[in-house]
Parts: sequence; structure tokens; C-alpha cells
Amino acid sequence: MTLRLRLSLVAAGVVAVVVALACATTYFVMRHELYSQVDGQLAAHATDPTANYPNFSPYSGDYVSFVAPDGSWRGDHIPVDPRIRAVAAGRTHGFFRNASALLSGQPIVLRERVKPYQPGVAVVVARNIDYIGHDLERLRLILILVSLGAIAAAAVGGAVVSGATLAPVRRLTAAAERIAETGEPSERVPEGGHDELAALGASFNTMLATLEESLETQRRFVADASHELRTPLTSLQTNIDVLRGDLELDPDQRRRLLDDLDRESQEMRGLIAGLLELARGGAQVEKEKFQLDELVEDTVERARGRFPAVEWEADRLEPTVVDGYRDRMERAVWNLLENAGKWSGDGGSVEISLAGGELLVRDHGPGFADEDRPLVFDRFYRSAAARAMPGAGLGLAIVREVAEAHGGTVTAENARDGGAVVRLSLNGAARPGSAGHT
Repeated sequence: MTLRLRLSLVAAGVVAVVVALACATTYFVMRHELYSQVDGQLAAHATDPTANYPNFSPYSGDYVSFVAPDGSWRGDHIPVDPRIRAVAAGRTHGFFRNASALLSGQPIVLRERVKPYQPGVAVVVARNIDYIGHDLERLRLILILVSLGAIAAAAVGGAVVSGATLAPVRRLTAAAERIAETGEPSERVPEGGHDELAALGASFNTMLATLEESLETQRRFVADASHELRTPLTSLQTNIDVLRGDLELDPDQRRRLLDDLDRESQEMRGLIAGLLELARGGAQVEKEKFQLDELVEDTVERARGRFPAVEWEADRLEPTVVDGYRDRMERAVWNLLENAGKWSGDGGSVEISLAGGELLVRDHGPGFADEDRPLVFDRFYRSAAARAMPGAGLGLAIVREVAEAHGGTVTAENARDGGAVVRLSLNGAARPGSAGHT
């Protein structure tokens, strides 16, 4: 059953209940009013049963009978039963009732008022109320027809309204189906209005824009990765072909080729590791608490071994607990230190500090060129000066990915007295203290 049909049935059902209650109320109110009018006139007539003037009295056409306790009567012939005799004998009070009678050979329905008249006598005033039955029957027919018409109108109106209301949903469904068929999320649904469905359409378009951007990023990533992998692979293949060829190579040439192969394989390994790190950036990994200050200290010791000619100063490391991904954070910190070590050169120095959930790495190299600074965290971006150095332009891009995975940020700037400063801020993911005492 479609949603439109369900809405139409619900609208018809609600209207049916409301109309049924309204019609039942109308019917019983009218019935009560008709009987109340007749009962009022019969009560007045029973008070003065001899007042019956055909031309001027509202009692014209009433039947009047005086009944004794033994059932004998005087006046109009009205069927007498034990209830009437009991009133005549004074054993019960008066009452109103409907009674069937056969008068002049015709069955009719009488409305009777029975009450004591004199000691030992009851008066019965009756009126033919067949017209009330006919009127109520006609009213029932009218109310039934009105109810059916209202229900039908409600069903049609519900179908029309639900069709118009669900039009945005149908557009969303059609767009989703087309996207599923083509795999291209560039389509948008029309937006308009200020209701919940308009908000749904806007949210759907926002989702499509995000999906489109994600797919475009993925395409660029694959294209860039293919391009970056092609260069070292080509160089590797060329050197391998030379080694496997028929050319006679002296020991120095062979050693240089092998050194090139080793360097290129190392570059390939670093590039693949960076690509894997970026590729798993959105993977769901369980978080853990770890000491960021200890991780930074261990990574600095590793950097001292990798860049022995650089002086590493890491005396200001505030004890800091991070709830996050230790392996990824270690890779990000290493990328920051490696980048600073490469640009410091022999005899240079790098200062590392950690305070307030912010890791600061400052080197005394050439710093960032103005045109490069906005792009240093982009994937595969390498400045003109960096192209002569090993690397694929993924180090700082990985740092940004890790920072965002922890709800933080990373910024790059130049120090006033020369060199580069990179700040990794973890905001709420980091807090002062020791993991063993939190």
C-alpha cells in the first residue's frame, strides 16, 4: 500500500468518524426535540383534558380517555393495559410512553401521557406520532447521504492533498533512483517553501553536494596517486633494464645504479605508506587514551637518529592525555619532525613544545614562501624548492588528516626571525594530566 493511499484512507477514516459522531448527535438531538415538543403539549392537555377545540387548540387530533382501575374507560378508545390501571388505582405515578394501536383499522404509533386525574380515575392523552417516525426516517436517510458524500469528498481531497504534499518526496525518490543508475550525484532536486519537506529537499541537495565533492576528491586522489607512482616506477624499471641488459658496467656504475634502486624503492615505500595512511583516514578505528608528551618524546629520539646533524630541543613537553588514535598521531608527529629536519640542514636546530593541547614545531630553515603557504597541506603539493628533495608531498597532508580526525586543526606560518612554525592543535581531544590519573 502506497503512502499516498494510506494518507487518503486516514483522511477518509478521520472524516468518517467525525461525520458519524456529528450525524448521530444531530439525529438524537432532533429526536429529543420532536418528542419534547409533543410531550409538552400532551402534558398540558392532560392537565385540562376537556380542552380540545378543533379550530384553535394545539390539542386537535389528540385522543382522550378516562380509565378506571378495573379497566373500564370513557372517551376515545385507547387500548388499556395493567400499567394504566395501576395509575388509575393510585399504585404508580404517571408516565410517557410509545404504544402501538389499531384505530379505524389502521396500525399507528401513539405517544401517550398517563397521569392520575381523580381518585380512582386515570386520564390518558394520546397523539398519533407516525409523522415523527417518517421525519426521523427521512433525517436518517439525509444524514447517511451526507456522511457518504463527506467521506468520498475527504478521500478525494486526501488523495489530492497527499499527492501535492508528497510531490517533493517523489522527486527525491526519482533523483535517488537516477543517481543509483548513473552513479553521478550531480543532480539536484528543486527547492522551495519553508516546510519540513522543503528542508528535506535542501538536506538531500546538501548530501548530494557532499557526495559529489567526496567522489571528486577520490578521483583526484586516484589520479594524483597514479601520477606520483608512475615516476618512481618508471625510474625503477629503467635501472632494472640497464642492469639486466648486455652493457658492460664497471663497479662504480653498478653501485650507483644499485644506490638509485635502493633510494627509489625507499621513496616508493614512503609514498605507498602515505597513500595508505590517507586512504584509511575515514576508517573506523577504536580510540584509546595515550600520553601525547611521551609519544612526542619518543618521536624526537627517533628524529635525532634520523637527523644527527640537527639539534633537537624538546624540553617543554607538558604532560598531556589524548583520547584518539595513537598510531596515526605518531605518524603525524613524525611527519612534522621529518619535515622540520629536512629543511633545517646540518647544524640547524628544531624546537618542539607541547602545552594546552597544542604541539608546536619550529625550525630555522628558509620558511614557507608566500605562494606556497596556503597549499602546503594539500595532497601531493610540493613547492619548487622541495622538488629537489625526496618525498611525494604527502607528509603535511597526513598531518592535517590526523588533526581533523581528532577534531583539531593544523596551521603553518613563518617565524619573525626566520624559519617555519607548524602548530597542531587538538582542542577538546587533549587535556593536561597523566593517563594513569584521569
